[in-house]
Amino acid sequence: MDVKDLYNKKLLSIPEAVKLVKSNQGIGVAMAGSEPPGLLGALGSRKDEVESVSVITTLTLKPYDFFSKPEMRGHFLMETWFYGEPARAAHQYGTVSLIPSNLGEAGRKRAQFNPPDIFWGTATPMDKFGYFSLSLGVTYEKILLRSAKMVVLEINENLPRTLGDTMVHISEVDYVVENTCPLVELPVVEPSPEDIAVGNYIADLIEDGSTIQLGIGGIPNAITRSLMDKKDLGVHTEMFTDGMVDLYHAGVITGRQKTLWPEKMVGTFALGTKKLYDFIDDNLAVEFQQGYITNSPEIIAKNHKMVSINTSLQIDLTGQCCSESLGAIQYSGAGGQSDTQRGAQMSPGGKAFIALRSTARKGTVSTIVPQLTPGAYVTLNRMDVDYVVTEHGVAHLKGRCVRDRAKALISIAHPDFRGGLRKEAERLRLW
Repeated sequence: MDVKDLYNKKLLSIPEAVKLVKSNQGIGVAMAGSEPPGLLGALGSRKDEVESVSVITTLTLKPYDFFSKPEMRGHFLMETWFYGEPARAAHQYGTVSLIPSNLGEAGRKRAQFNPPDIFWGTATPMDKFGYFSLSLGVTYEKILLRSAKMVVLEINENLPRTLGDTMVHISEVDYVVENTCPLVELPVVEPSPEDIAVGNYIADLIEDGSTIQLGIGGIPNAITRSLMDKKDLGVHTEMFTDGMVDLYHAGVITGRQKTLWPEKMVGTFALGTKKLYDFIDDNLAVEFQQGYITNSPEIIAKNHKMVSINTSLQIDLTGQCCSESLGAIQYSGAGGQSDTQRGAQMSPGGKAFIALRSTARKGTVSTIVPQLTPGAYVTLNRMDVDYVVTEHGVAHLKGRCVRDRAKALISIAHPDFRGGLRKEAERLRLW
């Protein structure tokens, strides 16, 4: 059958597609900027018709009715690998639950444990050969798509057509729906003076020819600005960000010294502004690969001088990092922090950084603490920590004993808290 005829045969309206969901089913959903807003927005309308529907996703960007209203409890449960603001706000209703996992292996583990009945994702319009591009992400999308019993793609002509392992053929899809709508944009966070200081410290330790992995937020944005005088950097990252576009246009990112995918910026998903989305559209310099590849420590380590830069919320004096919760309150998720930290340190000449401001809550609490807050989740264990950086300096923990780690971390804590930290270190016998 001609691919256009096949497409038209599989075309449904959004209400028709949502009507296919049944009680006790699981729906695997594409993450973040790849989430299908039309399908997710309509799902709550099925409340009185279904029960115990699991919606498996990551970093949901909008407060869709199916999980953000308390009356949805029992009808839908959003199982997510990473909390964003909508999930944090809805957690109190019992409609959201975290799936602890390193993001790179999330899809494989779910497919092995409990594959979804349905996959919902987004894609660009079909080309003349019958192919769609999954556009903004392939972290786990292709794994869930190929393990699901039914596949529905929401087609949006505003999505960039990205290259790499993003192609899906119409023959792999059961149904398509169409929904031309604006893409969700993540505003660029302006770095604070503290963020800029952290960025400068880290940039001083990044050598020309390094390959970098960056996260998102004020500190990564500050680091980007501090790298403008570097030469021949490469990119192997979980997430493509706006800052990488700036570095590319400034001639800083060339990838010419990369040992893996030379001259290619490699990542698994993109989230940012229109500037980023326009940049990755049909760009041969940008390569999307699945998360189990981009986040594999063994593959990351093949990049010589690999640099991993992640942020944390709290770190104790032995080096344990809590990057995802405020005490026992889930704030975000593990993401790929553990994988990228390990991979960078396995790389010849590699370095791994944990960056954080020295205080939180307007300077009233220290983020460097004697012990993690009770109930806090350890995202990165102390054996995997290399460099820790605050606006007050750099603590290199790799290979150091607990006594020396505590001293180094206290030296980069805010001066107002150093005396108390020393007393607590003595009380806890951190020697």
